[in-house]
Amino acid sequence: MSGDAEQVMIRLGQQAKNAAKVMRMVDTQAKNRALELAAAVLRRETAEILAANALDMKAADESGLDAALKDRLALNADRVDAMAEGLTQIAALADPVGAINDLVYRPSGIQVGHMRVPLGVIGIIYESRPNVTADAAALCLKSGNATILRGGSEAIHSNRAVAACLRRALVDAGLPQDAVQLVDSTDRALVGALLQSEKYVDVIIPRGGRSLIERVAVESRVPVIKHLDGICHVYIDASADRAMALNIAMNAKTHRYGVCNAMETLLIHQDAIDSVNAIVKGMLDKGVEVRGCEKTVAAAGKLDVKVANEEDWATEYLAAILSIRMVENIEQAMDHIGQYGSGHTDTIVTKDHDAGQRFLREVDSSSVIVNASTRFADGFEYGLGAEIGISTDRLHVRGPVGLEGLTTEKWIVMGHGEIRE
Repeated sequence: MSGDAEQVMIRLGQQAKNAAKVMRMVDTQAKNRALELAAAVLRRETAEILAANALDMKAADESGLDAALKDRLALNADRVDAMAEGLTQIAALADPVGAINDLVYRPSGIQVGHMRVPLGVIGIIYESRPNVTADAAALCLKSGNATILRGGSEAIHSNRAVAACLRRALVDAGLPQDAVQLVDSTDRALVGALLQSEKYVDVIIPRGGRSLIERVAVESRVPVIKHLDGICHVYIDASADRAMALNIAMNAKTHRYGVCNAMETLLIHQDAIDSVNAIVKGMLDKGVEVRGCEKTVAAAGKLDVKVANEEDWATEYLAAILSIRMVENIEQAMDHIGQYGSGHTDTIVTKDHDAGQRFLREVDSSSVIVNASTRFADGFEYGLGAEIGISTDRLHVRGPVGLEGLTTEKWIVMGHGEIRE
């Protein structure tokens, strides 16, 4: 790590720490006012943001950035408006900070409970999408945290423009502008410096591709909230309603391909083999390449199913590709998920209540679902209003990470003069 990068991060870290001390005391009304002002500034500065984005898009064209990444990078007036609307929606969410839970009397006469408090300083490392700058900053602000944002170099001009709007709104609301700071450089050494800033940063949240998240997991001396892969499964049990199974499988795979809660492997009980043809035909009609075990290939007959290999079961395609495996029973299905799954989201389709309950208990994933699509594994769908990402870790939060996931708890004790005997 270069000395210059270390000095930059020390400065950002100290400023964030000072801002976090103020933010943890800010009331809900003031935080909401800052978010509403930020939404207004984004809308007012749309032309400036789009001009900055045009610089990024020009550089993306010159560097040969692929079409999918360019689509994530591109902004227009509607996308900026959606960004602003997202801030307004976060302002409308319930504030978890200061909530007191589980307050009970002890035999000594004291009351003991938990109070929800901010984490402190949150470092967020992300790629491509400039809207993450607004979304992540807003979630950190509403949960009483300060944040240091390090976006991808391909979006540097867009991120600068968006972050400037947010900081302007913080000043207008009478809050510390350093509650939102952008690492204003494309120097990769600054990522390493941020990951080594355990003195100033309380948690790191990476959002991006596998290589980014692997680097963060390996190098960070700061605790990390992350998910590495989204190898999600749907298991069709012997008792499953066939029409329901078809609808869920099609939605889980084809609703969107490049998202972490899309199904990558379909498991089918051997007694539900009659469902194979309809599902394979539906997938092929949608342009999905199907890869199957030998039993699946045989059951599909003349339909175009390629033979799957061992690597397929462990692959997050994020594309129009699906693996299908026939299993003998629910135990084999759960064993497959345990061996090849990533702990993200897994679904069972069944009319057997006991099988559904067993799947809920025994499958060790951040979201386990009975009779619904894996695509529901999402903060908005779970009622969180918004999310900063999905965690497949066990600590300190698991699954979609909303406002509450950006806080922690401390013990509080209410006494009346009691002393310990």
